[in-house]
Amino acid sequence: MAIMEYEAVKRDLRRSYDAKAEARANMDDAPWKRSERARFAAHLRGAAASRLLEIGAGHGVSGRHFADAGFAVTCVDLAPEMVARCRAAGLTAEVMDFRALAFDDGAFDAVFGMNTLLHVPGTELGVVLAEVERVLAPGGLFYWGQYGGRDAEGVWAEDRYEPKRFFSLMTVERIGAVAAERFDVHEVLVREPDYTGLEYHGLVLRRRCTGPVDDGGGDEVITGLEFRATGRQRPRRRPGNRSPEIEEE
Repeated sequence: MAIMEYEAVKRDLRRSYDAKAEARANMDDAPWKRSERARFAAHLRGAAASRLLEIGAGHGVSGRHFADAGFAVTCVDLAPEMVARCRAAGLTAEVMDFRALAFDDGAFDAVFGMNTLLHVPGTELGVVLAEVERVLAPGGLFYWGQYGGRDAEGVWAEDRYEPKRFFSLMTVERIGAVAAERFDVHEVLVREPDYTGLEYHGLVLRRRCTGPVDDGGGDEVITGLEFRATGRQRPRRRPGNRSPEIEEE
């Protein structure tokens, strides 16, 4: 997908999420999402992290969680209505494309992105990950979570959002390999398919640095991608073509 085509993807995503801002703000916060935030917060505390950037923050439910836990949170989202919701929740938030983050190098100890990078075409993913790496301090932590379980990319034909949204899905092997090209992979959690028919992959990554890093948590870098799974070790995949009601936050 060419850069100009990606601009069209982002334009449609902005319209889709602006139109659904109120509905999404009233969505139930799934227990497993709360668990994922708590899991990453434990890593943050172990690393003595304080400054956190949330990309694709949506209406701010994750940002509010981390702020209430004592972290200094900055939220960015492509959709102005979502940013307005974050600000209404008392969060620092800016309309921003995470392909070009307007922050200094090493500005944050951590970056959190839940179900947001799955809107990035594979041809653009390297640029976005480079920006995440750039704004992370050396040794900084990155949570990359998204639906997947199969390799597929394109506009979801049966999406209930208008304009229909673009999704880029990956197998756990592929997302792990992509992450390992740029970050140290510390933990990969695989959740069984839900109503969408898709797995969820939650990766805890660290920006590489030249010196030793003490995270206080005793984690080992996963060199040969190992996986923790909820339920079965490798969940079976169920067929399905429902559009995932994906919450970035």
